[in-house]
Amino acid sequence: MRIVLTGAGTSAFVGEIAAPALARSTGRRVEQVPTTDIVSNPREAFANDVPTLLVSFARSGNSPESVAAADLADQVLGECHHLVLTCAADGALAQARTGRPGSHVVLMPADSNDTGFAMTSSFTSMLLSCLVLLGGESPAIIERLATTADAVLAAHLDDVAALAAKDPARRVYLGSGPLRGLAHEAGLKFLELTAGERVSFFESALGFRHGPKAVVHENTQVMVFVSSDPYTRKYDLDIIAELRVGIGADNVLVLASSPVDVAGAWVLPGLDGVADAFAAAVHIIVPQLLGVYTSAALGKHVDNPFPSGDVNRVVQGVIIHEL
Repeated sequence: MRIVLTGAGTSAFVGEIAAPALARSTGRRVEQVPTTDIVSNPREAFANDVPTLLVSFARSGNSPESVAAADLADQVLGECHHLVLTCAADGALAQARTGRPGSHVVLMPADSNDTGFAMTSSFTSMLLSCLVLLGGESPAIIERLATTADAVLAAHLDDVAALAAKDPARRVYLGSGPLRGLAHEAGLKFLELTAGERVSFFESALGFRHGPKAVVHENTQVMVFVSSDPYTRKYDLDIIAELRVGIGADNVLVLASSPVDVAGAWVLPGLDGVADAFAAAVHIIVPQLLGVYTSAALGKHVDNPFPSGDVNRVVQGVIIHEL
């Protein structure tokens, strides 16, 4: 069986974080394919007609691609099963799949259905639910993560405010393995909350040197999420050392879930031995706060950075064409 994790925007990045972690923990073929790719190119997304479990992430489930991607999977594949993780029981996706043969809907806690523009608690809830449900991890780990999250908020609010006050021209987020998906989400959160007035970039530690590093100049702030895997973190540490020589240690923030030999690194307490995909649920708090502080400093309404409606909480204007 092929397992495909799908969603759009932040919901897609949930799958980007979870897919490599689940592939490792289950020994199965697990891939992340955004709903936007499935809807526009269903025959390519499902070119290999094998039994498939489509795991759909959706805050509201009302984005046009959410329902269409699941329907197209049924249309193109000979055998497709559906697991829906969503925050809205009344959303179009939940309504379309509840009670349907071959489909199972799992609802997140009602309070995870963010009322603000940017996905925050919905992201965390869907990520952790997916990892626990499919990866076999004990739900007890969630309490451990919650304790660490409280500690991060208590210890680093002023530090994040100071980072935001620097207001660099460019921000870059780097991570490897599951943390590459985290870097992707961190970059989007900053872009969304500042309504695009401040631009951010993301990449993997190794991929950054292959062209994207051109974005770095003296007024760039880089955040590196260090992997807990001893082998992978060697590459993270290499790019950290290189960047600190180039733009200065003060412009390269290092976040780690276990002790790391980097001066000034933020080691989040209580996460030693926790897999990167789970640690991502705590790491994301720092980029979220950075986006919030910067948004407020720019005079934006944090819960609605786009009052004109140019960009919407639920995507508008998508026409689903018949296949």
